[in-house]
Amino acid sequence: MAGSSYVALPGGRFVSALAGDRGQAQALKIAPFAMRVAPVTIAEFEQFLARNPYWARDRIPQLLASADYLKDWASPLRAGTALPPSAPVTQVSWFAARAYCASEDAHLPSWTQWEYAAAADVRRADARDDDARNQLILSATLQNTGHAPGPVGQDPANVYGLHNLAGLVWEWVDDYGAMFPRPDARDPGQGNSLALCGGSALAFHDRGQYALMMRVAVLSTLKPDDSTANLGFRCVRAIGE
Repeated sequence: MAGSSYVALPGGRFVSALAGDRGQAQALKIAPFAMRVAPVTIAEFEQFLARNPYWARDRIPQLLASADYLKDWASPLRAGTALPPSAPVTQVSWFAARAYCASEDAHLPSWTQWEYAAAADVRRADARDDDARNQLILSATLQNTGHAPGPVGQDPANVYGLHNLAGLVWEWVDDYGAMFPRPDARDPGQGNSLALCGGSALAFHDRGQYALMMRVAVLSTLKPDDSTANLGFRCVRAIGE
């Protein structure tokens, strides 16, 4: 089963599905980085809370977590037997996810890092033009919506050795601002410091990426203190960290 190990991704030139200022695809240079093989699991987050009880639901400040934060856990520090320890942890705010990554000397991925990693399949570094693959991802996303996620690492690893970048859970990313082609595309009241794997579906250059657009459309409604039952996270490190 996939664990907390990190694998290296080479980086390079990558064309984002998000449109640029003139509605064109954005060609970006991504530096090499390392990414967690799979989303952080419930068991791993329990271990984090044991070392850092400040982030337990009975101690975390309201500014850093909504009322849904870890609400299905049996106790502030333990998930309980009803939640599989190998399933991805969900109901975690962006603030808590960021703190967990820092505990591993890591950080949340940027949107472009996450999109770059998620573009790969088992054979290709960029399989986004494969309509059959895109339909499978969309079907898995729809099938899992509304259901508790299963264990991590059960899908075939992509070419980098990464699991569960599609279909199991949505994932937090670090930079909310990168989701938008223009600052004036934000909704009123949204700040530059918000950090979601989301934004505006209208900002997509490639409208065929339906599953990716769903992530963007749904998660853009959240604030960084929010948490939901199908939102998890993983961490990244710069190569050499």
